[in-house]
Amino acid sequence: MCFFYALAREAEKLENRLGVTLNFDFRPVYYTSGFDFPQMPVVTNTEPERAQLFNWGLIPSWTKPENVATMRSYTLNARSDSLFVKPSFRGSILQKRCLVPATGFYEWQTVGGKKYPYHVYLKTEDVFCFAGLWEEWTDRSSGELTRTFSIITTEANPLLARIHNLKKRMPVILPPNLEGDWLRPDLTRAGIQALTEPLDDSLLAAHTISRLITSRNLERNVPEIQDRVTYPELIEV
Repeated sequence: MCFFYALAREAEKLENRLGVTLNFDFRPVYYTSGFDFPQMPVVTNTEPERAQLFNWGLIPSWTKPENVATMRSYTLNARSDSLFVKPSFRGSILQKRCLVPATGFYEWQTVGGKKYPYHVYLKTEDVFCFAGLWEEWTDRSSGELTRTFSIITTEANPLLARIHNLKKRMPVILPPNLEGDWLRPDLTRAGIQALTEPLDDSLLAAHTISRLITSRNLERNVPEIQDRVTYPELIEV
């Protein structure tokens, strides 16, 4: 699963890293929750030269208006093993793929009935990309067009299996040299399956952070949310 992540870099650095333009204001995001259905930058296969702001929580084009709120709650993530089966995703996977840039994400380890939050990130890359899907939904009553995305998840690699030790899932992280392949219009089903394998855990790092991340009364979109916090009772991964 991946319901919380960060994109803690300025617009200019994102443009340079991804080779795209950002035609909107963007400030570093240290914490965002999918359950708020935020607008976040994505790079689509149809317009790979620029980043766009899409809402997290995919709404298939055929969704009835009364079902929109429920639908997007269940499509924050798309399981790699059901991309070609689940109606919510099978209409997008071959034609509407996107890169979802990030600098890290958050997961919880459960030990002795308690949950410990971790910040997970790449060892050598400042910005990386999740593999994503996107869709367009039109409100027929107003004509308003909404563009949305989902982050694809896969089985956990050994590191994430120790951290996310109940569900044992992780987001699909694309190596930088394969990001362009994910956007290729001729990418086949076999190619998609090959790109949604778990990332080698030797490329990732993680550390425990404060339980500030679970607070509803304090501002969580702050740099300090990523600071290392040691829990004496916990043997860290």
